[in-house]
Amino acid sequence: MSEAQTDSQTGKRIRHPVIRRCSLHEEKSMKTASTSASPTTWGDARHPASLNPDAHNPAALEVERQTIRTVTWKLVPLLFIAWFVNYLDRATIGVMALQMNQEIGLGPEAFGFAVGIFYVGYVLFEVPSNMVMHRVGARRWLSRILVCWGVVLIGTAFVRTPMQLNVARFLLGVVEAGLLPAIVYYLGLWFPAKYFGKPVSVVYVACIISLIVGGPFCTFLMVHFNDVVGFTGWRWTMVLEGVMGVAVGVVARFYLVDRPSEATWLSQAQRLWLSSEMDKVAREAASQGASSASEAFKSPIVWLMGLLYFCTGIAFFGISTWLPQVINQMAKLPLLTIGFVFSFPFALGAIAMILNARHSDRTLERRWHLTGALAVGAIGMFASGWTSASPGIAYALICVATIGLTASLGVFWAIPSTFLSGSGAASGMALINAISSLSGLLGPWLIGIVLGRTSDVTETLYWMAASLIVAAVLAALLPYPNGRSQRR
Repeated sequence: MSEAQTDSQTGKRIRHPVIRRCSLHEEKSMKTASTSASPTTWGDARHPASLNPDAHNPAALEVERQTIRTVTWKLVPLLFIAWFVNYLDRATIGVMALQMNQEIGLGPEAFGFAVGIFYVGYVLFEVPSNMVMHRVGARRWLSRILVCWGVVLIGTAFVRTPMQLNVARFLLGVVEAGLLPAIVYYLGLWFPAKYFGKPVSVVYVACIISLIVGGPFCTFLMVHFNDVVGFTGWRWTMVLEGVMGVAVGVVARFYLVDRPSEATWLSQAQRLWLSSEMDKVAREAASQGASSASEAFKSPIVWLMGLLYFCTGIAFFGISTWLPQVINQMAKLPLLTIGFVFSFPFALGAIAMILNARHSDRTLERRWHLTGALAVGAIGMFASGWTSASPGIAYALICVATIGLTASLGVFWAIPSTFLSGSGAASGMALINAISSLSGLLGPWLIGIVLGRTSDVTETLYWMAASLIVAAVLAALLPYPNGRSQRR
């Protein structure tokens, strides 16, 4: 296309080529291409409408939407399966006790110690594990943890004495150390701030699903595989769980990708957008908090979050470890029925976790979603102890407590990435989880001591309620980055 003009000296008309006007669609396409070439022009995830010049550009929004969808479907299912399989051991240990304790001679206190000794190894090696993970890469380290965990769990199936069980449980904690923080850290490499809460909650709900499925799965094996080739049912449970762990670890080694820039299953535009977003998230987290291991260890908010999660863990590990035996004490039910009754509260909790995290992401608010869930858990736990003389009412209130307790977990793990980045994120998340894991040692053990001396569950429910009250207060008062609970 050209335009005619008159030369001032000759008077002749000359024609100059000009660029025609772009259609609205072409303008948007050009703008999108320009933006892809300059990743830093993408807007802040916290205020996408006001700071992102392409926030209302359909083409740009489509790239963003498709990228998040692709990453979610590529990574989240395998990480969900990994955490589900890994947590099965902890989900079923309380059910296995119905058969295991008698076979190898464990009383309530000895069983509580055997459960808790796992967390000694877990805590001691949690932070070192994640520091190594930051150096060698999350993909390789996740695979190593899962394979080693599976091998040790298979070996645990052959123990014959309480001492052998204690040693095996300690080693299991050593090789498993760092898995959950590594998963959260890995997700933090792939999901921008405003999308982070949902995938974390979906993956974390795997441990709740393992509690739902684990009870019936374990009781089925204990009933139908008992004494098959000389192995009792609880031993078969450990063997099958260990085999699944090894298999998932091998798959993870070859399936996962270390970082967005290496994801061949993303288009070039998607890789550019995601890489620029994650660079921005890392810079922002570094400016607000810790970006190195030493800074993470010195950060007061890391220690406060560890204390908060420790208080939450007292109730969570207590209820998930001892509920099968409490149910057996309160109402003499068949073994298979106990498995289903144990699972039901966690099924409700899994739904609550997803809904709470989804609403938290939509509103970009964390503080009160976390505090409110913990408060519901505390009220339900206290009321259950108050009505423990009526098993049906007490069980219904345990369901309420479990709903609140589990609804808090996904929202909690969406918070650390707002003030941690780089090696600080790996070390800080590991430290938070290590502090909380002490509750896995103390909670089941102390409850075992109380039940061994009094055989009364009321006092233990009150103690768990008190721990959730402290957690709720800490969640309400926690100094979120720049005082903004709504970020990420």
